[in-house]
Amino acid sequence: MPLLRFLFKLLPLVILVWLGVFLWRTVGDYFSKPDVEEEPKVVLNFSTVLTSVEDLGRMELVRYNFKDVVEYEKEVSRWIPNSKVALIVSGEAVGCLDFTKITEADIEFVGDSVVQVAMPEPEICYYKIDHNKSKVFNKENTYFQDADLVQESYRYAEANVKEAALNSGILNQTKVNAEKVLKPMLEEITGRRVVLVPQRRIQNPEMGPKR
Repeated sequence: MPLLRFLFKLLPLVILVWLGVFLWRTVGDYFSKPDVEEEPKVVLNFSTVLTSVEDLGRMELVRYNFKDVVEYEKEVSRWIPNSKVALIVSGEAVGCLDFTKITEADIEFVGDSVVQVAMPEPEICYYKIDHNKSKVFNKENTYFQDADLVQESYRYAEANVKEAALNSGILNQTKVNAEKVLKPMLEEITGRRVVLVPQRRIQNPEMGPKR
């Protein structure tokens, strides 16, 4: 009988523990899950208008990359020191040929084995400053005109990229690369020996230059 009384007293505790386990299995996962934030709904309205269509006939043949320190100084007044901005500049210039300038008159077949193609003059397709790789590292006497002076400095640096590319021979390198890239391609297409000459100067390669 003492054992029966002991079990009778223990029964509420057993029921309580069982009820706790049941409740934990039922709702515990709900409380243990991390809160999931719903992504905000985004409504996009497109109204794109086609304004122009351009034929792209330029073939990029060489890219020159530049890195330089540019110091820009601007005289403000004879009575106060000049404004100065120093930049670390990264830029690039690209040389290309514009094939839209080639006409039927620029292609001449000579005999059964040669074709002459008068190529347009090489040009700089574009030149620009890479602002992600450029930065201002010094400013002096800007007199609260920092933004304007920095913008002027970058314009000066961009023009200097073009000048540096021309002085470094980018146009001549464009010609050289045109020979390397275009001749094999055209010879494969035509099955003939291809001679590339400047526009308006076509001549018979078998006869030599005209006198």
